[in-house]
Amino acid sequence: MMSRRTDIISKKLSILAVSITACSALFLVGCDSSDNNKSTTTADSNITATKPDLSIFEGCYTVSNDEPAQIKVSEQNGAWVMQMKEPASANRVWDTPEPLEVLDNSDISKYFSIDPDNVDAVIGRPDRVLVMAHVKPVYANIDPLLDSEYLSYIYKGANTIYRVECDEVNTDILANPHANIKIDNVRNTKEL
Repeated sequence: MMSRRTDIISKKLSILAVSITACSALFLVGCDSSDNNKSTTTADSNITATKPDLSIFEGCYTVSNDEPAQIKVSEQNGAWVMQMKEPASANRVWDTPEPLEVLDNSDISKYFSIDPDNVDAVIGRPDRVLVMAHVKPVYANIDPLLDSEYLSYIYKGANTIYRVECDEVNTDILANPHANIKIDNVRNTKEL
């Protein structure tokens, strides 16, 4: 009787040991980091690394919410460009379009003190006089220092900028950005 019980227990333990060994082998094969698995992982990461959607930049911007538009970003002939408002004396509202190019997220720290993981896209002029970043809305909502989803780096200074309605009203930004009128003649006057 005792030997029969021992045989049954021995068989069950053998089956259990074989099952554990098989499961361990399958587990190790699933975690294998051979070259075959690396190429699959690389292919998957290349698929997910897509170009940023630059249409989030299309529109007009200003440095203060209550000022007229000063910068215009648009897509022209398949390329992204920016334009600045001209002084009233130029007889046109927007200057000649300047090309914009996509910047790599690794360049963000050169222009902004923000974690690149919190930025959707970065564009800038080739001379880097202007660089713009779009902050992920979720991050912009929780960072008390950001009151806009857009950051700008304009000639060695970084700040938030505001997206505003585009207008075609000529404004002499150099004289008074709040004027929003065409100025024909500006004379210097002395205060007494």
